[in-house]
Amino acid sequence: MFVTPMLSLSSIFAANDVHTSYSAKFLDDLQAFAYEKLPPIVITLILAWVLSRVLKAITNRVVRITERHGAGAARLAQVRTLASVIRATGIGFIAIVAAMEILPKLGFELGPLLASAGVAGVAIGLAAQTIVKDCLNGILILIEDQYNVGDKVRLAGLTGIVESLSLRKTTVRDGDGTLYVIPNSQITTVANLTRDYSVATINVSVDFSADPDKVLALLKEVAMGVRNDPAYSDLFISDPTLLGVDTIKGSQVIYPVQLKTKADKQWAPMRETQRRIRIALAENGMLPGDPLRVYGSNFQVVGARDSEAASKPADPTAAKANEINPFTGEGL
Repeated sequence: MFVTPMLSLSSIFAANDVHTSYSAKFLDDLQAFAYEKLPPIVITLILAWVLSRVLKAITNRVVRITERHGAGAARLAQVRTLASVIRATGIGFIAIVAAMEILPKLGFELGPLLASAGVAGVAIGLAAQTIVKDCLNGILILIEDQYNVGDKVRLAGLTGIVESLSLRKTTVRDGDGTLYVIPNSQITTVANLTRDYSVATINVSVDFSADPDKVLALLKEVAMGVRNDPAYSDLFISDPTLLGVDTIKGSQVIYPVQLKTKADKQWAPMRETQRRIRIALAENGMLPGDPLRVYGSNFQVVGARDSEAASKPADPTAAKANEINPFTGEGL
């Protein structure tokens, strides 16, 4: 009658002993974790937090310095974009390194995880290598300041105004309103048409009979008149340049006139100079040249066809046959 209570008491004591041993082991493990593993984990987290704060402070300072130097809105937007990318990339790198330092101390095996991550990384890299190229080239475009929003550029054979710029793509608006989206990886050569200055060359065609010295003097006077005009003087960087006689073809003599203006501001002075040159040549009786018109001896004008006919000998077979009137018998 007293066996069952004795067995139950022994089982209770055994359970208590097991519980006591597990509790003791848990306390020992917790104490070992607190003394051996917790300090490195805390130090790693503190270092990661400090490094992320330092990185954020540096990028914010770069943005503030750009704002104080009075950079344009487009350049400021580029600096902010680049700063945000550097900050996000840096914080992500710091988080990955901190996780790789902390996980082994928590008992996680990184071997299988790294192997899986390697396979996944290769697959993602092969699929997204173009995107990676776009982003890397976009970072170089921003760092090197190759072009800004609002610049007139020629990219990948397309010319237009840059409307937006990101790490992956550049959007360009053509003169007819067409919007082109160009991946940055396809941009190998950049032609920026709005940097520093522009040079416009006007090839003036004047007839061979005109005195070159008088033509040059007239063109210089007209070009300087546009240069000193208050409506256009602010657009010029230097005085117009006359290069003399460039080519002679037929009765056409080409006199190049170069206008050096502010970047992408050459069109209005160029049109006004051409208009005034047209009026000045007409007032001074100077005709435009013709590459198909040539001069004979004593500067006698001979048409191109006439000159060719005159230079060829007479063909007797081409002579016109004699015609006789059939009613009278007389020659016509």
